[in-house]
Amino acid sequence: MEAAAGRLPGSKRPEPVVPIPVQQRQHREAALNQYSYQYRPQRTTGIPNVILALLISNGLAFAAQQMTPYMFLLALWPMGATDSPVPFLPWQLLTYGFLHGDLMHLAFNMFALWMFGRDLEVLMGSKRFLTYYVVCVVGAGLIQLLVAFTQGGPAYPTVGASGGVFGILLAYGLTFPNRMVMLIFPPIPMRAKYFVIMIGLFELYLGFSGRAPGIANFAHLGGMLFGYLLLNYWRRARRR
Repeated sequence: MEAAAGRLPGSKRPEPVVPIPVQQRQHREAALNQYSYQYRPQRTTGIPNVILALLISNGLAFAAQQMTPYMFLLALWPMGATDSPVPFLPWQLLTYGFLHGDLMHLAFNMFALWMFGRDLEVLMGSKRFLTYYVVCVVGAGLIQLLVAFTQGGPAYPTVGASGGVFGILLAYGLTFPNRMVMLIFPPIPMRAKYFVIMIGLFELYLGFSGRAPGIANFAHLGGMLFGYLLLNYWRRARRR
């Protein structure tokens, strides 16, 4: 029995080649080129893990403030002040960021944390985002200690997550400079980079003019400063 031309005896007839549509082929190639792990987490809910933990912990700390006055032992008190009822302790540089003066203070900070921090946590990853936030909070506290020492006057505590929030605001403006954000008052849209510049200049004006007593404007700027320094450090380390 003769074999058909071009085939070995006993071999099967080759299956016809079916062309793969271009779109399907592109999806398959993209799947093959993906890493076996994902360095950057994918957001599956409206609140990523670190931001959710921060919202809950700040809310619980505020509830505890309403139950006992001893929570203000965790506020940031000035160094070396003779009239301070509470001495400065190193951990206050972190714990003060979980306390707030009133409900509006808490609500504003937590809303800004959620609004501007969601995409940053997804982009940075939870670990790096938490590191960035903590550095901004601690950096803001250091600047506030320096300002309180320079200005003198009666001792007063500093509370609030604003230093971390302002650091996140800076990172948002640098990462998504052309995104449109809507101001609360006046309600006009503007690009994120201009919004960050405007907020920074406004805080600088309030800090030097003293027109916002009881608000740690320089601490806000300190959060932005330390956030900028950390982002630059990470950028340089990535280039090496």
